Amino acid sequence: MLLSDHLPADIPTGTGAALFDVLDPATEATIARVRDTGWDEWVAALDRAVAAQEAWSAFSPRQRSEVLRDIFAELTRRIEDFARTMTLEMGKPLAEARGEVAYGAEYFRWFAEEAVRLPGRAGSSPSGAGDILVTRTPVGPVLAITPWNFPLAMATRKIAPALAAGCPVLVKPAAETPLTMLLAGKVIAEVCERHGAPRELVQILPATDAAGLSSTLMADPRLRKVTFTGSTGVGKLLVRQAADNLLRTSMELGGNAPFVVHEDADLDLVLTCAIQAKMRNGGEACIAANRFIVHEAIAGEFTRRLTEAMSAVTMGHGLDEGVTLGPVITAGQRDRIASLVDDARASGATVLCGGTVPESAGYFYPATVLADVPAGARILREEIFGPVATVTTFATLDEAIALANDTEFGLAAYGFSENVHVCRRFAAELHAGMVGINRGAISDAAAPFGGIKHSGFGREGGTEGIEEYLDVRYVAL
Repeated sequence: MLLSDHLPADIPTGTGAALFDVLDPATEATIARVRDTGWDEWVAALDRAVAAQEAWSAFSPRQRSEVLRDIFAELTRRIEDFARTMTLEMGKPLAEARGEVAYGAEYFRWFAEEAVRLPGRAGSSPSGAGDILVTRTPVGPVLAITPWNFPLAMATRKIAPALAAGCPVLVKPAAETPLTMLLAGKVIAEVCERHGAPRELVQILPATDAAGLSSTLMADPRLRKVTFTGSTGVGKLLVRQAADNLLRTSMELGGNAPFVVHEDADLDLVLTCAIQAKMRNGGEACIAANRFIVHEAIAGEFTRRLTEAMSAVTMGHGLDEGVTLGPVITAGQRDRIASLVDDARASGATVLCGGTVPESAGYFYPATVLADVPAGARILREEIFGPVATVTTFATLDEAIALANDTEFGLAAYGFSENVHVCRRFAAELHAGMVGINRGAISDAAAPFGGIKHSGFGREGGTEGIEEYLDVRYVAL
């Protein structure tokens, strides 16, 4: 067993011949070896999920609510264990990891409250022929496929509404970051057992063969829903696979968020929000601000101040004191970021800070600012998923909105102005599922998270989130 001294001792990594390594991206060292599950284990897990749903259906909404509330309390109690695990396997600074645990746990508290408020209605038919009763029923066993960038929160915002609705969940965590979810699965199972609920309501299936796992389970008619957070390309493949059994699907996919700054914006507020929107999670977030679109009258001052702030970022191991930027997840991801920056530089962009891969161990890429980025550069079209900010300018509001919407993605967008009429235009005309007006942090368990266009469909969080795990039943009386 190669568990780091910083990892909790009770992470159930598994044993056997089929194991895969989990690396610390800051050192490239192996911190654990995890059991690589295979097709027979995936099918057996679905067998257990079907049985668990039958038992879970006997729990009243209030009882389910109490289980979820207890999971929230237990995750919160073990915040340090989860945060350190997350930092070691994903790389983010410890302070950010603690923030993710608090955010991820909040979904259990929110959906504990939603569990007792499942929607429905009753009324008389206008024809007078009888009464109409509309209820909601659990969709059935769920496959949740989660990414590496937020190892806990991307799973909890799927697991919590599924359990609240009455559905068991099979979780396939990213192979780069399985430890956080293995620990979470253990905690959830223990809470369920305390309440007399099946331990198998949530099962964690680490696997390097992601395509095999998804295709095997999605071909089984007992699975009724798949929910995925990740790249648009993989999302499209999963939607195609889901078609044969007409599975319910939720797809939270890529983004290319614009950050539009009007000439009358409060630059102090803008800079604070710019760092929030760009550098949260080191830029490895689907709602990260990729394209800073700034009015030409203030672009010079904005760019100078943004460059100062990005130059002040401290890069290093996430467990070290004072570090504000950890490594990116893999060497491949680091090299992809570097290629985007190199392409922009070759196209005529100016590198104001960063822009060079450091010669040291770990998958690090520095905080980088690019100005004068030409319209044809790849970095304006592709999701960066790293600590790189691009700055372009506009002269009129119409031009700014057109530039912001010139992308196939539509997950998040940000607009800044002190003029209410400009803000109303941002709210109405920026093409995204989520729009932040004079705000750089928009994620909230009480709000629906999701996008449009190639950023996917379905919503997580808010009162809307539980609907993704419920079927509508009409009863004619």
